[in-house]
This record gives sequence, structure tokens and C-alpha cells, in this order.
Amino acid sequence: MADLRELYQEVILDHSRSPRNFRAMPDPSRTAVGNNPLCGDRLTLFLRLDGDRVADVSFQGSGCAISKASASMMTESLKGRTTADAGILFDRFHEMVTGDVHAPFEAGPLGKLAVFRGVAEFPARVKCASLAWHTLRAALASPDAKVTLE
Repeated sequence: MADLRELYQEVILDHSRSPRNFRAMPDPSRTAVGNNPLCGDRLTLFLRLDGDRVADVSFQGSGCAISKASASMMTESLKGRTTADAGILFDRFHEMVTGDVHAPFEAGPLGKLAVFRGVAEFPARVKCASLAWHTLRAALASPDAKVTLE
């Protein structure tokens, strides 16, 4: 189990140091700003939709390693998915990081995002891991949204 935790930490650190899709997007379909004032995490999420598909997604901002890694991995997992699939991913991710870390959990569509499973052990870090996800949910609901997690 210790080896698995180390691997998970390495994945999170890699995505934090070299976040994927970390860029502003010209002419996005949707933009949302997320803020976690308790930790200082702040990000802007850019979405380009093609009908009900996520054609492109990117983000910019600053924050802790967990926040950046979560946003990076989320953007990788969303490209090409439908907005309905994005909603399902949000629900599963939120269930994973807020649930009982010792209860059985099937990652299913989350795939690599399961590295955040251990966040549930640290309630103060749940908002860090979920900020990008709540920002995504707001962007899907409204063209220019703002989210604050307090």
C-alpha cells in the first residue's frame, strides 16, 4: 500500500510541476473563475464546446499542488467527452474525495483520477482537489460563472 501511495504522490507532483492544458484559450465557449480563499487556490477554466462535446479545455491560475494537479488531470480526462459524461465524472470525483476512504470504491470512469482517493483522509484538502471540478460544473451551467468554496 505504501508503494501505491508513493506512486499516487508522484503523479500528483508531476501534474503540479508540469500541469497539462495550462494556458489561456482564445474564444472559449465558456469561462468560469474558481476561488478557494482558505487555501489561496484560484483558477480560470476555459471550455470550448462543440455541441454537447468538450472539444477543448484548459485552465490558468495558482494554487497548491493538489489543486493544480486536480485541474490538470481533470482537463486531460474531459477532452472529447460529452457534457453529460462531464457531469458523471464530477459526481464520481466528488463522491470519491468526500466519502469514506476506507469504504470499497470502484473508480470506474475516473481512471487515473483515482490518485485523489486519499484526499478524503484530509478534509482541509477536499476543497483543493474539488475546486477545478466545481468550476467546471459552474462553466457547464453558465457561460461566465464564478465559484467560491468556503
